[in-house]
Amino acid sequence: MEGGGNAKLPPSPLQLESHSSLNKLQRPIWQLIMVAAIAAGVQFGWALQLSLLTPYVQLLGIPHAWSSWVWLCGPISGMIVQPVVGYYSDRCTSRFGRRRPFIFGGAVFVAIAVFLIGYAADIGVASGDKATHTPKLRAITVFVIGFWVLDVANNMLQGPCRALLADLSGSDSARIRTGNSMYSFFMAVGNVLGYAAGSYQNLYKMLPFTKTEACDVYCANLKTCFFISIALLVAITILALTTVNEDVYENDNDNKTKTKSLVFFSEMVGALKLLSRPMWILLLVTCLNWIAWFPFLLFDTDWMGREVYSGDPDKGTLFGVGVRVGAIGLLLNSVVSGLTSLGIEQLARGCGGVKRLWGGVNMLLAVCLAMTVLVTKMAENSRRFETVNGVEMPLKPSIGVKGGALTLFAVLGIPLSVTFSIPCALASIFSNDSGIGQGLSLGVLNLAIVIPQMFVSFLAGPWDRLFGGGNLPAFIVGAISAFISGILAFTMLPSPPPDVVLAKVSGAGMH
Repeated sequence: MEGGGNAKLPPSPLQLESHSSLNKLQRPIWQLIMVAAIAAGVQFGWALQLSLLTPYVQLLGIPHAWSSWVWLCGPISGMIVQPVVGYYSDRCTSRFGRRRPFIFGGAVFVAIAVFLIGYAADIGVASGDKATHTPKLRAITVFVIGFWVLDVANNMLQGPCRALLADLSGSDSARIRTGNSMYSFFMAVGNVLGYAAGSYQNLYKMLPFTKTEACDVYCANLKTCFFISIALLVAITILALTTVNEDVYENDNDNKTKTKSLVFFSEMVGALKLLSRPMWILLLVTCLNWIAWFPFLLFDTDWMGREVYSGDPDKGTLFGVGVRVGAIGLLLNSVVSGLTSLGIEQLARGCGGVKRLWGGVNMLLAVCLAMTVLVTKMAENSRRFETVNGVEMPLKPSIGVKGGALTLFAVLGIPLSVTFSIPCALASIFSNDSGIGQGLSLGVLNLAIVIPQMFVSFLAGPWDRLFGGGNLPAFIVGAISAFISGILAFTMLPSPPPDVVLAKVSGAGMH
């Protein structure tokens, strides 16, 4: 069966690499650290996206029910851009190396995109938008273009970074796990820095020119955060690419594969036909798991500003205050997630295996998402008001409500760390029974992540309208999905040998 499967598939990147001298020598550990550090710059930008951009699009005038559509770029670029970039970076024969041209290009496009997003309001007003009116149609157009370029550039950057880590590790699996662990560590560093920057309301004073007639304090803070993001990413990328060299790759199979410019997708289709039953179950559990995660990941700070703080993006400052508190919650989430990732092996042993650990944290995820309803109702019932110029305005929520919301953010760091490691490890293990390579199996696993994101982006708006607006309907659907995912993990997911899984988990990491 394995031989027949291989005959149906064109040469994989791994097979192509066997003809190259690229992986013969193992590089020093400091080179792995330099490349892995790029993840801090990338994740800094991702943290700003998750914490600040959904509220920002509403300040530009995009209705809340439509804001989820903006996030469709992520899954679309994940399905198209990352596989294509991965395919061509595997076969790039540039004198600068296979991965470095793509990493440099991705960093440049990230800088351009971030500039467009930060200056969307200014460009809109300069081209005819009115600073005091929404929607700002020209600003929205600039923002959407910049946002899509940013997601495409991020996907263009991350795949080659991870591939370069594997190249530099040679054939040493322990060194590969070390590289992935360092990449995950720098992801956590980027998250902490990004959420900390997003939660600081006076950051714009570092760059006072960012505050303009078209760009208020909230917008100026976002703009300043993005300038910091550009500086961090460009500095780390340049340092890494100038200190870490690649060998020139010679593709001996180029003539055989040149006629199929999108051969990766034919490999993907062939891989789906060869998947084993355990792998299909893993994809189902992963899909349901991410249907649960995406509503919260996309709208968590908006929930803090809108439901918990009772703010309105078009009126007053309370909404912005809530968003900044939500960014603090994401900071706590990242810290807990990072600490939990250090003890996943011990947690798995204590739970009796990784399937029980994953099932258990999915149940915890379901409980936390359901608890958002309780926190919201507590905020509504304890709401206090003050009269300003004859208008009744809500005050900030009580300490108890704020503490309850931040506790949910922190506790959710536990299931998030497991979600970033266990599925990737299981995919690598189950792929051995399917006759497909591990790289291709992770590409298939990525489909179980991006398809739920598209599902959530399409349906979050209609859910809101159906149940009267707000974020709670999507959170409830997420809680139900997490509960079902947990049940399937407990009852249907096979349980591989614990020592094999834990070895994989120690080096696994997904974005």
